[in-house]
Amino acid sequence: MAIIGEIIKRAINVNGLIAKEPSPVEAQQEVLLMMLNKAKRTVFGRAYNFEDILNSADPISSFQSHVPVYDYDKLYRAWWHYLEDGHENITWPGGQRYFALSSGTTSNSKAIPVTDDMLDAIKKSGIQQILSLKNFDLPADFFEKDIMMLGSSTELRERNGFLAGEISGISAANLPLWFRKFYKPGKKIAASKDWDQRVARIVRSAKKWDVGSMSGMPSWSELMIREIIRHNKLDTIHDIWPNLQVYSTGGVAFGPYRKSFESLFAKPVTIIDTYLASEGYLATQKRPDAKGMALIINNGIFFEFVSFSEDNMDEHGCVKQDAQVLTLKDVEEGVEYVLLITTVAGAWRYMIGDTVIFTDKEHAEIIISGRTKHFLNVVGEQLSVHQMNSTIQKVQEKFDLEVKEFVVSTVMDDKRRINKWYLGADGTNGSVESETVADFLDRELQETNKNYKVARNQALDAVEVNVIPVDYFHKWSEQHKKLGGQAKIPRVMNEEEFMAFEQYLSTL
Repeated sequence: MAIIGEIIKRAINVNGLIAKEPSPVEAQQEVLLMMLNKAKRTVFGRAYNFEDILNSADPISSFQSHVPVYDYDKLYRAWWHYLEDGHENITWPGGQRYFALSSGTTSNSKAIPVTDDMLDAIKKSGIQQILSLKNFDLPADFFEKDIMMLGSSTELRERNGFLAGEISGISAANLPLWFRKFYKPGKKIAASKDWDQRVARIVRSAKKWDVGSMSGMPSWSELMIREIIRHNKLDTIHDIWPNLQVYSTGGVAFGPYRKSFESLFAKPVTIIDTYLASEGYLATQKRPDAKGMALIINNGIFFEFVSFSEDNMDEHGCVKQDAQVLTLKDVEEGVEYVLLITTVAGAWRYMIGDTVIFTDKEHAEIIISGRTKHFLNVVGEQLSVHQMNSTIQKVQEKFDLEVKEFVVSTVMDDKRRINKWYLGADGTNGSVESETVADFLDRELQETNKNYKVARNQALDAVEVNVIPVDYFHKWSEQHKKLGGQAKIPRVMNEEEFMAFEQYLSTL
């Protein structure tokens, strides 16, 4: 009998019974009041009269009327650039040791301050995820197995007197001592800066570990698993990790990767969605039957929401200052919202760049539907990444394809507006005709999106699909962005970026 695992499981169950889920609306108000009170003597807090906000009859409304909405560029220019110069007490009390370098698809130059309070919040959110495992009916011995965390390098680099890296690497470098016994690939391998070198070392060590759960972005996790299988001449990952039972995904929607992942497993694996961004740990799936992730509503982040419509967004894809901003109390299920966050790292009413849809308001559960700047609307087609992901899943089912990456753009080609797609899928052997896939994809989008249908009949002249080896995407990422960690392949490109992407493909 797994005695230690049984003790841990019972402790989780007991803690789960004692620590009942708080009311999301009440918890959010408490979080905001805590942050306002803690930051009231910062330069930011004095500039926006946090004392007056705290003393007002309705602190949330007062907060929204006093403090403007920020995006990264605006917050950096006005406030955060002082932090890199060594100033403290700017937007959060004291200073910080770390900057998280954003690995998102809209910018490669963001440096997000990571305070000790934020690191504590991330650890507490991780504990919330562990406690929620009581809902997933896992055996006791699961809690004695190794945990593979495939993130960015923990070897952080010096940046103006601070340490900088991706948030997964910073978090892994600050794991609590008790957790390090279970953590794989371990400190030495995780410090490898080169992605290929890190994977090679994981592959050589994989047979020594008894992995019960793993986490990481789907695209890079799949590459690692496939390399372990290839190197060890296996059929599935369960031939070497027979106790692998949980995979925690994050960063992007898992749907398009599900089919290819399932081919790597010999046993059922519980998929748990998480939402760890450079700005903090925002949400995690807490129920096995949930369609979305529960926002972390009581741990250092205050959430606001703006309906994602043309009326609320400016020409740069940023929220207008006069847009109606909602809290959890007033959101509706099924509506796409731009997400704003206020955090214990000193981000205030910050547009993180993601859009979300509530799947269950009572449990504050959301899905990530896309990016504010990765919303295809060149000729009125108004396609969100969520709609694209859903359609790609239907393409996979219809044509028995494993589409692991894709990108789309609406471009001008010989005076015609064309919706062009590149799908990364291996093993087709020329059996799939691109025109047939394009016709099916076009029909599905017209059926699910009335705006796309109107655009298709008026301004969008054609749809073109090109199926290419998924390795082409990885090679492009290596040359133009980077491999591994939290590096994301963009789903939408503007015409200039797309033409450069096609030019690169022509060299392969």
